[in-house]
Amino acid sequence: MPILVLAAALAFTLSPLVSDGFNGFTADQFPVPQDEPPVQPAGYAFSIWGLIYLWLIVHAGYGLARRRADPGWQAARPMLLASLAVGAVWIPVANASPLGATLLIWVMLLTALAALIRAGRDDRWLLETPLGLYAGWLTAASFVSLALVAAGWGFVSETVAAWAALFVALAVATAIMRVRPAPGYATAFGWALIGVAVQNGGTHPGLTILALAGAVAMAWLGVRAVR
Repeated sequence: MPILVLAAALAFTLSPLVSDGFNGFTADQFPVPQDEPPVQPAGYAFSIWGLIYLWLIVHAGYGLARRRADPGWQAARPMLLASLAVGAVWIPVANASPLGATLLIWVMLLTALAALIRAGRDDRWLLETPLGLYAGWLTAASFVSLALVAAGWGFVSETVAAWAALFVALAVATAIMRVRPAPGYATAFGWALIGVAVQNGGTHPGLTILALAGAVAMAWLGVRAVR
């Protein structure tokens, strides 16, 4: 299985290069156009994917070379493999269908969280941290996608969707940090929240304050997890 995880990590990393890439959903992909929705982080925040891709490849390569039969690594591999395999086809689906992309990103999230929770605790930087970064960002992205669908199909307004998504995502992230205190998870999720605060600026001050408060809470939980 270690070789399969490495292959999946490489396929996942190369997927933006072998597809049309993904720059976010376009407004016309929704019945109710979503133009600069308040729930979505500022564009710069998505640069974290470079770090996530690189660290996942290092993780998979090290696991293949040095941790083939390690129980702590083996426990995480099936769910990580499933998540990365789905992630490798996510971009084409996202470019075609926000609904399909939302379904897939939730599959990616749930399997990534399972991998993180099951992972051993002996290799923080090469096992826990890459899985945490990946799962932390996916937590934010999954709720953003759900909010976009809710507002884009007219179930609620963009603002209501953003408030609901932030509150529930914060509750979920806090619960995950209680189950598996992983600094990488807190870092990636907090980074997304800062991106939401920057995106809203002075247009939605309440959302900005909530996002910043959440980022501070994640930083505190992340520091506690390091101890």
